Amino acid sequence: MFDETEIHPLFHGAPTSTGFRKLRKRIIRQTREALEAYGMVKRGTRWLVCLSGGKDSYTLLAALVELQWRGLLPVDLLACNLDQGQPGFPATVLPKFLERMGVPHRIEYQDTYSVVLDKVPQNKTFCALCSRLRRGHLYRIAREEGCEAIVLGHHRDDIIETFLLNLFHGGKLAAMPPKLLNDEGDVYVMRPLAHVAEADCDKFARSMNYPIIPCNLCGSQDGLQRLHIKQMVNEWEARSPGRRQIIFRALTQANPSHLLDPNLFDFSAL
Repeated sequence: MFDETEIHPLFHGAPTSTGFRKLRKRIIRQTREALEAYGMVKRGTRWLVCLSGGKDSYTLLAALVELQWRGLLPVDLLACNLDQGQPGFPATVLPKFLERMGVPHRIEYQDTYSVVLDKVPQNKTFCALCSRLRRGHLYRIAREEGCEAIVLGHHRDDIIETFLLNLFHGGKLAAMPPKLLNDEGDVYVMRPLAHVAEADCDKFARSMNYPIIPCNLCGSQDGLQRLHIKQMVNEWEARSPGRRQIIFRALTQANPSHLLDPNLFDFSAL
């Protein structure tokens, strides 16, 4: 599958170690698994690949471009970065990177940062409003560019943490769906890295020396519930290695008759 004599520019300079080769192949394989398992691919469509500049979105872009390069992903890819007006954001990093890599892209500037600071009370987290504003602009851009889907870099650990957040703080069994149709019914939201571990994304992006841009808006806040959940899962994993994968596997094997929701299983008919 991987012909080292012919590679996309995104993989130029890749480490030649056995460890990195295994990592790269694992990420590509798991991305293909998710694309196939959740019916994400429709030949000839166009995807808006959302690129924040973080390790996860770089890994997403590289995996999709690699699959497209090998003829295994018959869709058109358009990378998109939404510059949200954060002070000090290095606005030239991503355009220069994408141009150098020969990746079709669109850079959109929308000052959602000021809106979030104005609307969110002091000592409250920014994530919910920031996410809604960002998603609204991405839907608009997808429509303008003729894209059927918005593709996000959420990985396996994001899905697990969202499930636990909903369980402990929301009182419901729900996670991030790998594929979702928006309320208007015209744009899909897809997460091809659903099977990929966060640690693998981090190791891959750093090994490739991609220019990682931290999020200084939400990343600078302390006390986030998601951070507490992540720390809890890390502690579980340290005590009992493999906990993350077991939790993830459980999400793929729901048994409605062994839960308590009469909307999912007709107990009265028993």
